Amino acid sequence: MHDKVLVVAPHPDDETLGCGGTLLKHKNDGDQIFWLITTNIHTENGWPAALVEQSQREIRRVAEMYGFTGTNQLDFAAAGLDAVPYKEVIVTISDLIGEIQPSVVYIPNRSDIHTDHQVTFNAVMSCCKDFRAPFIKRILMYECLSETEFSPALHESAFVPNVIVDISEHLQAKLNILKVYASEILALPFPRSIETVTSLARYRGSRIGKEYAEAFCLLFEKVL
Repeated sequence: MHDKVLVVAPHPDDETLGCGGTLLKHKNDGDQIFWLITTNIHTENGWPAALVEQSQREIRRVAEMYGFTGTNQLDFAAAGLDAVPYKEVIVTISDLIGEIQPSVVYIPNRSDIHTDHQVTFNAVMSCCKDFRAPFIKRILMYECLSETEFSPALHESAFVPNVIVDISEHLQAKLNILKVYASEILALPFPRSIETVTSLARYRGSRIGKEYAEAFCLLFEKVL
């Protein structure tokens, strides 16, 4: 039986940085994949009109390259999710989760330094309580370069993966998708560079004797 897989990304590119190879693997295995972006950029908030238009083009292209069954982008302002009434964020996300009814959910790391990531994590977890979403079987937390590694060096902030997914066959496709984000994927020594993404995948792969991999924290698994 195939799964419905939902990746929740605070911003476009987080989904690919964190679990792009794994999403492609799900797709290859016959699963349906869905994309939820929790923020948007607007000219009213100071973003140049050309960049707003470029972002929308990138989202459409990325959605096409993955072959998402559904893509939803919420209209909350990027870098301002913490200013939105928390109940409004939860209700909006909960409605979409109820419509999609995913069995597997990928969410950003709870300790990422960006507040949009933190709010997204907490809101999605609130929506995924079993009595609200009994169809969910697994929830996994992904790491995101330029956010996860910049969280404070404290025990409670550490990203400690307990699930490693072999993406050796999908790394090149993941990198090709990342290159669509022309304004976000920059040259070394910037963390979101093709070289750094490849290096992290190689490092994670070495943990399981594979060439490339992605790492996750399994937060919930329902075994029936």
